[in-house]
Amino acid sequence: MDWILLLLVAGAAVIVWRIVQKVRALKDTREEDYDARFISQLRRSGVDPFKPVDVDFFLALPTREAAERLAVRLTQDQFTPDIQVAQEALDLPVSVQARKMMQINESGIRAAVERLRELVASEGGRYDGWAPGSEAMGALRAASQRARTTPRRGFN
Repeated sequence: MDWILLLLVAGAAVIVWRIVQKVRALKDTREEDYDARFISQLRRSGVDPFKPVDVDFFLALPTREAAERLAVRLTQDQFTPDIQVAQEALDLPVSVQARKMMQINESGIRAAVERLRELVASEGGRYDGWAPGSEAMGALRAASQRARTTPRRGFN
């Protein structure tokens, strides 16, 4: 009887461990899929993947001092940081926008995101995402407007 109970507990532990691993992998896949879909959407809108554009990365930090330490490290990595302090009391009230001129491709974006996550975690902060600069966003908006105004065939 003791062996059966021991086997059941061990089996349950293995199942729980596998579930936790799958959930973690799913979370990472969703973030990578978002980046890949967004990059693909930018390319379809006419953004040249070989032409460097400004890319803005958004970070949240607990204090201005942490943001200033991070800004030094960002500058060393060729980012241009801009620090803003929110007036409301938030858990991470300091926002850092890190701009970098780069090609918009999956490997470049993922490498930058990985580096920024590492840097911001060392200061107790959080990585909040990225967006292309105004030129690329303008192309995306124009493509979106064209798609809305183009009549669909076969729906009369």
